[in-house]
Amino acid sequence: MRFLAFFLALLPFAASYAQPIPAPTLSARAWILMDYATGQVLAAQEADTRLEPASLTKVMTTYLVADALAQKTLSLQQPVTVSERAWRTQGSRSFVPVNKGVSVDELFKGMVIQSGNDASVALAEAVGGSEDAFAAMMNRTAQRMGLKDTNFLNASGYFEGPAPTHYSTARDLARLAAALMRDHPETHALHATKEYTYNGIRQYNRNRLLWADPTVDGLKTGHSNAAGFCLIATAKRGPRRLISVVLGTASEEARARDSLNLLNWGFTGFDAVKLYDKGQAISQLKVFKGAQNLVGAGFAEDFVVSVPRGMADKLTVQLVSRQPLIAPVAAGAAVGTLKLSVAGQPWGEYPVVAQTAVPAAGFFGRLWDDLRLFFQ
Repeated sequence: MRFLAFFLALLPFAASYAQPIPAPTLSARAWILMDYATGQVLAAQEADTRLEPASLTKVMTTYLVADALAQKTLSLQQPVTVSERAWRTQGSRSFVPVNKGVSVDELFKGMVIQSGNDASVALAEAVGGSEDAFAAMMNRTAQRMGLKDTNFLNASGYFEGPAPTHYSTARDLARLAAALMRDHPETHALHATKEYTYNGIRQYNRNRLLWADPTVDGLKTGHSNAAGFCLIATAKRGPRRLISVVLGTASEEARARDSLNLLNWGFTGFDAVKLYDKGQAISQLKVFKGAQNLVGAGFAEDFVVSVPRGMADKLTVQLVSRQPLIAPVAAGAAVGTLKLSVAGQPWGEYPVVAQTAVPAAGFFGRLWDDLRLFFQ
């Protein structure tokens, strides 16, 4: 397959040059900082090392419960009878009563805000029929998301001892968190809730950053002897949202400190450069065998990229389109790749999608383009 490159001029930026600020030194065993909008990784250490995620597992459980609510196979008012298995689950708990009906809404809040393992199991049984069946759903969803270094055995992440076959990575967890916020934004307010009272028991969100930084609005803590103290944190300052993941720290204080240092570094060490508006055509790409000869290529959302502070004028872009691009082309289908460079060094690659659908041409139109392609 041949590629046709289009070099695009950028609007002028302030002419200055600076080196990226070195990433902070963290105590976490593995960590990553990712730009939410683009998936751009700003810095990482051992991001692909498989580690036990402890209660960070519940981010996937939250995703699947939110899916069930969106598909109306579950409702917030629906009562769920708490099984003895769910009730007996140890670790962090919501203290739900056994063999009693508890609403999905209360279980969901108990899982997300209080990190209740009992609530997690009850919800898994409600969605999947059993926790084992739900774990299979979790792994199928992970595969669909492209999380190649993730495997779940249960819905809560709690085990009485080490569970090396229940694992994920900092990179996969950052991508999972981004998917949850993108596909189910209605759940996000729960992750920023500082406390929740159920059955007369008030419990506080374990994410200390909710009190330390008003721009932080999520996402999930985790801890076990095998996993150490872990945290997926996210914050939005101005137009940018960042996601940090730290795994394997020694204490609650360490995971909070590492996460805040990482977020602060990401926001202060990089500038946000908006390259394209939502729906803006980067280029018109040639289409063969289509009812139209051209299709606009762009991004489904505003495209904002992070570059090292002071280096926006060193940013260049190159659009590499799929060629030959043959109809039918679905709206939203990937039709090319935008390659970014800063000061001549690669800075990321992002898929560019078709802005409209291009149906196939009639018989003679397709025949004519067959001849054109033959002689190219």
